[in-house]
Amino acid sequence: MYIHLWLLIAIGLLIVVFGIWTFLLATGKNPLPFPDPGSRIYTAASPEGKDAMVELLSHHGINERFQADSSGIRRSIMWDGTIINHAPPEVLEKLGGAVASIGLVATDPVESANHAAEFLRSRGFEAKVVLDAEPALPIAFVVTNAMAGTVLNFRKHMIHMPSPNPVSR
Repeated sequence: MYIHLWLLIAIGLLIVVFGIWTFLLATGKNPLPFPDPGSRIYTAASPEGKDAMVELLSHHGINERFQADSSGIRRSIMWDGTIINHAPPEVLEKLGGAVASIGLVATDPVESANHAAEFLRSRGFEAKVVLDAEPALPIAFVVTNAMAGTVLNFRKHMIHMPSPNPVSR
């Protein structure tokens, strides 16, 4: 049986690329936007606090990947998907003072937020949808008393979000 050399090279390259991607995925350094598992967002008390937390996390192997600032919010996206941000008081007020958020990926963030709010209300909790906390981004928030100090946010897949700024080291 004769196998063309170009076919062997192509298969070999595919195996190498897949192996590298698998290694990067396993070590939390996935260079691709897939999969997008959502995010966990924590709010620092000040811009200096945000910078200090980002540096502290880097001492423990969780490095900053991007910065994605918008609407007065300073945001650092870490390699593991954790987001450390600082939000102005008016944004925190719209979100009921919540300082943490569970970010979920949705095709239609508004519809998903409305369904989540309905679900939580059906379980006896208060829940309201907030659409204007970050008007520059396609994000819908659900403020609920089901979680203390935490909101839900629904956003489009990262490939449909504004491009963040890569962090150079």
